Amino acid sequence: MLKNLTIKKASALLKNKQISALELARAYLEVALAKNQKLNACLEIFARSAEKQARKIDDLRVVGESLPDLAGLPIILKDNILLYGQIASAGSKILKNFRAPYSATVIKKLKRQGVIFLGRANMDEFAMGSSTENSAFGVTKNPHDLTRVAGGSSGGSAAAVAADMTVFALGSDTGGSIRQPAAFCGVVGLKPTYGTVSRYGLMAMASSLDQIGPLTKTVADAEMVFQVISGQDRLDSTSIAYEYKPLRNFNLKNIKIGIVPEYFGQGLDAEVAATVKKLIKRLGQAGAEIVEIKMPHFKYSLACYYLIMPSEISSNLARYDGIRFGLSRRRGQGVWDIFAASRQAGFGDEAKRRIVLGTYALSAGYYDAYYLQAQKARRLIAQDFKDAWSKVDIVLGPTTPSTAFKIGENTSDPLQMYLEDIYTVPVNLAGVPALSLPVGRDKKGLPIGAHLVANHFTENKLFALGKEIEKII
Repeated sequence: MLKNLTIKKASALLKNKQISALELARAYLEVALAKNQKLNACLEIFARSAEKQARKIDDLRVVGESLPDLAGLPIILKDNILLYGQIASAGSKILKNFRAPYSATVIKKLKRQGVIFLGRANMDEFAMGSSTENSAFGVTKNPHDLTRVAGGSSGGSAAAVAADMTVFALGSDTGGSIRQPAAFCGVVGLKPTYGTVSRYGLMAMASSLDQIGPLTKTVADAEMVFQVISGQDRLDSTSIAYEYKPLRNFNLKNIKIGIVPEYFGQGLDAEVAATVKKLIKRLGQAGAEIVEIKMPHFKYSLACYYLIMPSEISSNLARYDGIRFGLSRRRGQGVWDIFAASRQAGFGDEAKRRIVLGTYALSAGYYDAYYLQAQKARRLIAQDFKDAWSKVDIVLGPTTPSTAFKIGENTSDPLQMYLEDIYTVPVNLAGVPALSLPVGRDKKGLPIGAHLVANHFTENKLFALGKEIEKII
């Protein structure tokens, strides 16, 4: 019954009283507890509290209460999204026992919907990584092949959805951290327009890039979750007044799809390229207009991102000092000794690497040469997208340069790991929305994802085209 159970299907089962919220929660808990032993997708499963929440939903339904579509549906949260009273470690030893003193805005919105919080998902430490191998609590394995990574940094969330451990999940996306693991695990992942979803209660990695989004089985499910979690929040000064409106009467014949030749250049796996090109051909045959466009500054995206992101990390992670909260090593004679000892013990190698890189880029004498130049390049990358929207409605390409790689394959080569984000980071730099959805498999049976990018606040176009793609693949 749980196999490929979508939000719509699960909601219908509950509304038609074919199953109770408690029965549904227990069924998912059983699967999650069993599969998590091999996958390590979750750092903690909230068995008792989940059953308690489910009973409340059933009680409301018994007395005839009108409930939202998400009421009674299980969700798993990325470990950097705060849920009051629960541990939120961001995959780091420095926050191993930190309990959230409040709930994130997205959590409050989901609580009002009556969702069942099933557990917290594994992730790369402070969302720094593309494989979940940087988690202080062990790697998450890909449900399609246990020898391979699930992607990152939201690898636990993506794996949990793919393995039917939950109906849907939340992740965060700074440079591809929802879309890349979605592609590796064969699920749908949305990175919304920057500012449409509140970041209040999300542990900051790079504040100008971070965004919370859903991981689901279908595009329609992602649309439902986005409608619930989006909207302005007075607690997040970067959030924007926004009300989502679905696109009605969508017709492929009225859509222009942009194809960027640079997305199909050196480094792209042949099977991934062939699968995405096959999709483009089918869309053209179905009536969409395919237009070749240029992104002249695409080649600078990765270098630009890997200067701006660590610079913001250097600032944001300064709060983890061993004094105010989190792990503390109170050895030595002075406060600087505590800072050094606590951070040495609490941060992993990748976190330290990015902190050092960011601190260097922001330091006197190097700020203009590195950080300022990166910000100038960021503006040019955003302008490339702005120019594209005058010609096309959506840009389409591969989500990742390859399918899921072997665990340990890239850990000794940080640069190779960073290249996994090559197609996704431009989206975060420009602040535009993007969607990854599964469009096929390679010869090994590993999922391949297609990447759809649209203009600011036009998530409705992504969802509409995504649904059409699901029909034709």
